[in-house]
Amino acid sequence: MESEWDNLLLLDACRYDMFQNHNELEGNLKKIESMGSSTTEFLIGNFSDRVLHDTVYVTANPQYYRHKDTINCEFHNVIHVWKDDGWDSEYQTVLPETVTEYARHAASEYNKKRLIVHYIQPHYPFLDSEVKFDKGQLYDPNNNKSFWAGLMTGKLSVKKSRIWELYENNLEHVLDSIRDLADTLDGRTVVTSDHGNMVGERSFPIPIREWGHPRGTHTRQLVEVPWLDLGGNNRKIVPDPPANQVDDQSTEVVTDRLESLGYK
Repeated sequence: MESEWDNLLLLDACRYDMFQNHNELEGNLKKIESMGSSTTEFLIGNFSDRVLHDTVYVTANPQYYRHKDTINCEFHNVIHVWKDDGWDSEYQTVLPETVTEYARHAASEYNKKRLIVHYIQPHYPFLDSEVKFDKGQLYDPNNNKSFWAGLMTGKLSVKKSRIWELYENNLEHVLDSIRDLADTLDGRTVVTSDHGNMVGERSFPIPIREWGHPRGTHTRQLVEVPWLDLGGNNRKIVPDPPANQVDDQSTEVVTDRLESLGYK
């Protein structure tokens, strides 16, 4: 939060090396170290017990909502894209273009606030319509194991190269939406990520092949993330007391959304 930006466009589970290979946005790119290997660790590390009345958080990830009492942060406002019409029932996620639409409205309404826009992609589930395995169902009803756990245990047999390809497709999809949003934003814009993702690499200190982004496993693939400064002139930012927020989502819906995104 101490870094120089007006708009922070946050990818979910985007490792530095994959971003470096696929990014075509012009700006100053460097590698930084995240404060966690999961979204929850990232949120706690960056926002816990803070007063951020100059910031609006637009998020497609329900993790902040689930852990809001633990995080104990006062944003000016939090816009939960994953609620109601922001959730895509076919793909069981929030599509990048939906996040961009919400973010544009927020940028217009809160033009004197810093803006954090948290996309879900390249995070699972995959948006490739040709995927035939595990499509739209993260959990196997027979063993209640996650997609990543299925790969780790060998219950789900998919080549690493295919997983990498699908992950890249998710990244390219979200980068298109980020480009569309960045072109319309005023102020200084930065693109980064909350954490990375393991795709069959060996973890440490236990040298097993790891998939996904387990909390507390701080490998290079999980904590090295991009920081792409797109430039721009800083806007005038003015803090104000928090807006009135409706806090009415049921625990069942939150849990269902998180399970669809791979959280158990």
